[in-house]
Amino acid sequence: MTAKLTNYLFIIASTILLLSAVLYITEGQWISQKIVDYAYAVSGAVIAVIFLSNLYQGKNLRLKRLNIQQVIAAILLPVSSYFMFNRRNGWFVLLLVSAFLQIYTVIIKTVEEKKEGA
Repeated sequence: MTAKLTNYLFIIASTILLLSAVLYITEGQWISQKIVDYAYAVSGAVIAVIFLSNLYQGKNLRLKRLNIQQVIAAILLPVSSYFMFNRRNGWFVLLLVSAFLQIYTVIIKTVEEKKEGA
């Protein structure tokens, strides 16, 4: 896949993931809970595949560590969908942990890649 297509796919999957999380919290007032569950699961799996297919291959140890954190964040999304299907409240905690890890890695990774390139 090209980088542009991957970026578009990531944006669409992230939007669907966020929307389905919000719709899950409203408890099926607008749409069926099963549709919300499956939308969350599929979009979480797509995001996980995108993260797992873009692994760091360089020699910078800090970027390797950040990549491991990003992989953990990617794995937490399908696990959180499992909790969502079983109607456990832990799905939200896993989603938050995944989001914080992703935000942290994106910010620090950008700084490290600028250092590496300079």
